[in-house]
Amino acid sequence: MDKYLKNKKVNPPKFSFGKLGRVNLRFKKDIEPNEVFLDQLAQEKEGDVKGKLELPISGLKFLILGIVFFILFLILFGKTFQFQVLESPAFLNLAKANRERIYQIRPERGIIYDRHMQQLVWNKPSYDLVCAKNDLPLDEIKKKEVIEEVARIFQEDPQVIFKKIDEDEFSEVLISENIPHQVLVILETKIGELSGFRIEKNTVRDYLDPSLSHLIGYLRKISKEDLRINSDYTILDYIGKTGLEESYEKTLRGEPGEIQVEKDSMGKERAENLISEPEVGKGLILSLDFELQKKIVEELKKSMKKVGANRAAAVAMDPNSGGVLAMVSLPDFDNNLFSQGISQKEWEELKSAQDHPFFNRAISGIGYPTGSVIKPLIGLGALEEGIIDSYTKIYCPAQICVWNPYKKENECYKDWTFPQAHGEADIKRAIAESVNTFFYQIGGGYKDFKGLGPEKIIKYLKLFNWDAETGIDLPGEGKGILPEITEDWHLGDTYHLSIGQGPFTATPVEVCVGFSAIANGGKLLHPYLVEKIVNNSTGLPQVAKEIEPRVIKENFVDSQNIEVVRKGMRQAVTSGSAVLLNDLPVAVAAKTGTAQSSKEGYYHHWITVFAPYENPQIVLTIVIEDIKGIQSATLPVAKEVLKWYFTKP
Repeated sequence: MDKYLKNKKVNPPKFSFGKLGRVNLRFKKDIEPNEVFLDQLAQEKEGDVKGKLELPISGLKFLILGIVFFILFLILFGKTFQFQVLESPAFLNLAKANRERIYQIRPERGIIYDRHMQQLVWNKPSYDLVCAKNDLPLDEIKKKEVIEEVARIFQEDPQVIFKKIDEDEFSEVLISENIPHQVLVILETKIGELSGFRIEKNTVRDYLDPSLSHLIGYLRKISKEDLRINSDYTILDYIGKTGLEESYEKTLRGEPGEIQVEKDSMGKERAENLISEPEVGKGLILSLDFELQKKIVEELKKSMKKVGANRAAAVAMDPNSGGVLAMVSLPDFDNNLFSQGISQKEWEELKSAQDHPFFNRAISGIGYPTGSVIKPLIGLGALEEGIIDSYTKIYCPAQICVWNPYKKENECYKDWTFPQAHGEADIKRAIAESVNTFFYQIGGGYKDFKGLGPEKIIKYLKLFNWDAETGIDLPGEGKGILPEITEDWHLGDTYHLSIGQGPFTATPVEVCVGFSAIANGGKLLHPYLVEKIVNNSTGLPQVAKEIEPRVIKENFVDSQNIEVVRKGMRQAVTSGSAVLLNDLPVAVAAKTGTAQSSKEGYYHHWITVFAPYENPQIVLTIVIEDIKGIQSATLPVAKEVLKWYFTKP
């Protein structure tokens, strides 16, 4: 070291005086680090470091610093291991998800046939435009260009489409459904350039006849409310909204398939991979006779035009099985409007129509007061309770007057023949000629003759389920109402109830089911429309399931008493109120009815008839609403329908 110092040339320092007398010491050349190091070594050798001001870094600080660096290394290594090893599959799936999409393949919906295999509905191809928000260009300018191009093709305001996309809560947004053919042709040539948009093939329904609208119902695009309930549907799906389309939605829909679509970074499709085939929905074969349905509609419209009525309903039923042969509600509507697209104007007109075409008068609401159609059931109750027998004769005056405790005066209840009296009548004649004063007496009593009373009348109406839903396989069924017997109920109220007036109603399907039990000898059946469920996949439909007739109750009244009532209904045709039907090709039994409407001077006209009398095959119940005055309205309809039914090839 001494030797090195002796041979080392050192530049002498220069002194200069700065401001305030300070001395600045500068070397001609800066000292190099190795020189400082060597100088330090020399001093340590000679023991000259003592008393210096330098403070060496302690070993503890080096240790802490090392630990910190080691911990940082562990964290970095751990995260790297987590991302590259532990979570590698998840990131791989995420990456795949960014370029792969799985879409549903919608199945063909099941077909509906009548009892003679007449096809009532068809499937038609339809095309929708869908926007997948996640596949739209990230660049806002490109996104704007794509949406503006879509708007140009549809001749739509771009802001409308922007708003539709931005405000929709779902990741996929339906932009347009049932795309017109001319627009579809243009769209198909451009769709490859419209990132985030795709054309979806769908199926819409083509229905045979508007008269079936209440019965079959219709499909509509699924609503957001329905989507929240049905998690296996998408925003693109159609769903049954009324009628059989709603009741048998799960059966008719089938099972969707799936297809995987791979897209490139620009959102364009590169490859497709079929995951599963869709399963065609099952079809329905109905108990319905479409030709009978058409005939009832035809004859009803003729009669309604003649009497100036706008609303009517009819139900035809097989009394041996409960199968519904026809069900009509007028006015009807074209269910194709809903399946294939309805304008706002058309929707508003239908919704606000005075005659409420959406309302199924055959099964919905509370029904109508039945008028004299109730009389066979009142007579049956009196027979069951022993108040009369088949030979009992009662004098029937032109009117019956009784004391009204609330009005403090006599109140008179007239026969429809007033001022003429029917005289003596038994139960068969009373049913045949619809003798009001006979039913006043067996229903409410008169002088010393004790009648059923309101409680027992209600008992027998309940036995025939006129206060309950029938269980028909259609949504939206209502039920009739029976009066509540309160403290202010008086004898006059019982008289009104005995002839089907007052606070009492029944639906046409309830009446038809009740008289089916009289026609078949005492078996109350569930009415139904679907007779068989079939596979539609290939060739002719193959039966997958047969619907067995269901009995609500049987043997609930004496069959001999039912026979007495049947004879009374037959006599109505041979010599009573339904004599117009006496020249039909087969023997029939019937009961007519006229009930006061809520409109002054207007009436609801009823008829219920079964045929043939000895071996009934059909029960037909018809009601026409709000006919001005007393006119023949339902009888001509029943005659023409039954004449056709029993003479058709």
